Amino acid sequence: MKAVIQRVSRASVTIEESQVASIENGLLILLGIVNEDTIEDINWVVKKIVNLRIFNDDLGIMNRSLIDIQGDAIVVSQFTLHASTKKGNRPSYLKAAKPEIAVPLYDSFVKQFEIVIEKSVGTGEFGADMKVELLNDGPVTIIIDSKNKE
Repeated sequence: MKAVIQRVSRASVTIEESQVASIENGLLILLGIVNEDTIEDINWVVKKIVNLRIFNDDLGIMNRSLIDIQGDAIVVSQFTLHASTKKGNRPSYLKAAKPEIAVPLYDSFVKQFEIVIEKSVGTGEFGADMKVELLNDGPVTIIIDSKNKE
């Protein structure tokens, strides 16, 4: 499971000219799922994200987590995070989980995230053509991979 976490001043997701999610201060999370992902991957990634100390404290030092600031989040499924560009110039998405595996894991990720931060999380729509807008604050962008826990 890969996640690209972006600290945002604002973010939104629009599908077919209708805004389906919008937040102010918080995180935009792009989530890529592979067939091998499990509930253990979900739990590890959620715990890691909500506890990342990437928000400024009163001294302007990145020392506070999403939980500390009671921030909001949007989680968007993004299979292209598992693109392989090894051969040629057209990316291969064979590593990305098929919808029958990815959708239940994505839904479980969102539910677990909501439980941990004790509030609703904005989402996109799995498989939809989405327009994602954000104002990256910092910029702060972090990549987490449950198969490579660095």
